[in-house]
Amino acid sequence: MPKMRNPNSPNSRYKGLDVLPYDHGLPVPDLPPVRGWSTAETEQWKQWWNSPQAARWDESYVPTVAVMLTYYGKILDGTATRDHLTEYRQLATSLGLTADGMKRLGWAFEGDVQ
Repeated sequence: MPKMRNPNSPNSRYKGLDVLPYDHGLPVPDLPPVRGWSTAETEQWKQWWNSPQAARWDESYVPTVAVMLTYYGKILDGTATRDHLTEYRQLATSLGLTADGMKRLGWAFEGDVQ
């Protein structure tokens, strides 16, 4: 059995992690009414805003998440360009929705660090 991580160890890379709750209980903001959103986009919006990472987002993140959702829609319908894919990956990382983004932001999921 592997040894459990100790964030209190003087050399721990887990020191100072921001532990995100799985159930933050925050409301999902309304989608911006700038266009019609597909069912898949609407469901993805809800999923992102119900994610543990969204516990660290406020209303100022709505436009950024909406832009990422636009790229997501283009990926789904096959119209995404290389630039769209690059922007999507960068936004996902900056919002902490990737493993690398979580690491850069110093975030961990509840229960992952003991």
